[in-house]
Amino acid sequence: MNKSESKYFNTALRMDEALIALLEEKDLEYITVKELCHKAGVNRSTFYLHYETLSDLMNETAEMINRRFLSYFPGQGESIPETIGSRERGELVLVTREYLLPYLRFIRDNKRIYRAAFRNPGGMQAHTRYRELKQRIIGPILERFEIPAAHRPYYIAYYVEGIIAVVKEWLRNDCAGGEDMIAGIIESCVRPRESSDEA
Repeated sequence: MNKSESKYFNTALRMDEALIALLEEKDLEYITVKELCHKAGVNRSTFYLHYETLSDLMNETAEMINRRFLSYFPGQGESIPETIGSRERGELVLVTREYLLPYLRFIRDNKRIYRAAFRNPGGMQAHTRYRELKQRIIGPILERFEIPAAHRPYYIAYYVEGIIAVVKEWLRNDCAGGEDMIAGIIESCVRPRESSDEA
């Protein structure tokens, strides 16, 4: 990376972080370029050198978040969709610590991003990321378990919305208790133990 690329990257990163901070306080439509530039410590001409609109910056910020998120799943995230058809059904249960802990660590390390995303789900394009998760991973897994196609949207809603509700509560408590505790709670909600297992 040469000096000008490095400078561009640092400026873009400052604007990404400034946008996330502002989204914690207000909805995207109420954020102005002027206040974003002030928060990022850049002038308006620098903003317009990089972006045409705040929506362009929002798209870049969402992509940056996606890259950060996938980095918490080394090797796992890319291989799951391609191997769903060949894996044993027992390996297709994604609500396990193996998958929950990296997800919860990312949330803990990026609380501001998640608070902003829950406050502004449309602006942070959360629906797009969850749509891909539903289509590429959860849907095919439910198909492998022979869940009727008409029933799949209900299963997906239960799992995704339930986990999101637990995460929101965890964030409200500033991630108290740690990701191991929350992973255990989610696992027990989704796959409760038989009473005979506890004996």
